[in-house]
Amino acid sequence: MSIVLEIGTKNYVDDLLLIKKALSHMESLVDGYNGYVLSEPSSKFGWTFFKLAFKSNLQNGIEEKFSDMIAKYEWTDQPNKFAKFMTDYFISKGCDVKIKLSD
Repeated sequence: MSIVLEIGTKNYVDDLLLIKKALSHMESLVDGYNGYVLSEPSSKFGWTFFKLAFKSNLQNGIEEKFSDMIAKYEWTDQPNKFAKFMTDYFISKGCDVKIKLSD
């Protein structure tokens, strides 16, 4: 199952660049190149929202390489643990974003 995250930001241009750099770095760590798809952004109330869909090669690589870190999150299901891990990863790379699992 591919995970899709909905990302909200107040500074789309800067955060998008940081997210792409962070994902590029993650791809090189897990050998999961071309492993994600970004949707077109939509804006409302000063926020810009877009979706980030992980392809299975990148998602599986992240889950395998960082399984010990992901397992420490207190969520009960794997998709929420993965979303929280990616949120913390993006924040550590300087992104000021809000992330939730997309329905």
